[in-house]
Amino acid sequence: MMRVLVTGIRGFTGSYLAEELLRAGHDVIGVVRHASSKSLSGVQSVHVCDLTDADSLKAVVASVQPDAVAHLAGISFVSHSDAEAIYRANLIGSRNLLEALLGSGKSLRVVLLASSANVYGNAGVGVLDETTPLAPANDYAVSKLAMEYVARLYLPRLPIVIVRPFNYTGVGQALNFLVPKIVDHFRRRAPVIELGNLDVARDFSDVRTIVSIYRRLMECESAVGQTFNVCSGQALSLRDVLEMARKISGHHIEVRVNPAFVRENEVKVLVGSMKRLESYLGPLPRIPFKETLYWMLTA
Repeated sequence: MMRVLVTGIRGFTGSYLAEELLRAGHDVIGVVRHASSKSLSGVQSVHVCDLTDADSLKAVVASVQPDAVAHLAGISFVSHSDAEAIYRANLIGSRNLLEALLGSGKSLRVVLLASSANVYGNAGVGVLDETTPLAPANDYAVSKLAMEYVARLYLPRLPIVIVRPFNYTGVGQALNFLVPKIVDHFRRRAPVIELGNLDVARDFSDVRTIVSIYRRLMECESAVGQTFNVCSGQALSLRDVLEMARKISGHHIEVRVNPAFVRENEVKVLVGSMKRLESYLGPLPRIPFKETLYWMLTA
C-alpha cells in the first residue's frame, strides 16, 4: 500500500486514477488548483494549491509526505490559445513539483509524470515507439517535451516514470475534446456536426484502461527511470469514429468540414507501439473502442 499524491485529482484523468488507486488499496491525497464543493469518495484529503506557487507547493508536499506521486495537473487541451499559460502550467509547475519532492527529504517509491504522445509530432513512420525522434508541432507538445527534459535533470535523485499517453476518452471528458463532442451531438440527435480534417487517424483508448496502466506502472519497481507509450496500438480515423457512433445510436448526422477547425501543423496519424510497456507489465487487456463509445453514448 502506498500513500499517493495525485495532482489534478478533480480533472478527467485524475478522478478515474483516484478510483483505480483506491480499489487497489492505496491511500489517496489530492492537489487541485481551485477549491470545489465536489467530493471525492475515499480520498483522504484534497489540498488547494497552484503548482506555479513554489512555496505553497513545498508546504503541501511537506504536509502530505507521500510515498508516491502521480502528476496529472496541467493544461491538456492542444488548441489552448494562451501559450504562456501552457508553459507556466506544464513546465514551470512540473519543475516546482520536482523541486518540492526533492526538498521534502522523503524517500519516494515512484513519481509518475504524464507527458503526451504529441511530442512525436508529424513523425513519418507507421507505428511510433519510444525511440522515434521527437518533433513536437505545437506549444502544448513543446511544453510536454520540455517537462521531460527537466525531469531527466532529477534522475536518479527521484524515481521518475514518464508516460506518453496517446488519445483517450470516456464519460466525463470535456466537450472541447473531439470524441465527447461527437458523442454529445449523437446523444442530442443533432442534425449537423462541424468538424475539422476527417482523415486524421488517432490511437484511441478508454480512460479506464489508461489509469489501470498508470497504477500498474506505479507499482512496478523496474519501471523507474523509463519512458512508456500508453496506447492501444491501433489507429482509427475520424470517419471510423463517426460510423461507429452512427451504428450504436441509429442516428444519421450530416458532417460538415469547417476550415476553422482544421489545425495548422495538424498531426495526421498517431499510433503507438505497446511493445516496451508490455515487456514490463505483460499482456495488457484493453477495452475495444466500440465499447467505450457505447459507454459514453448510453451513460
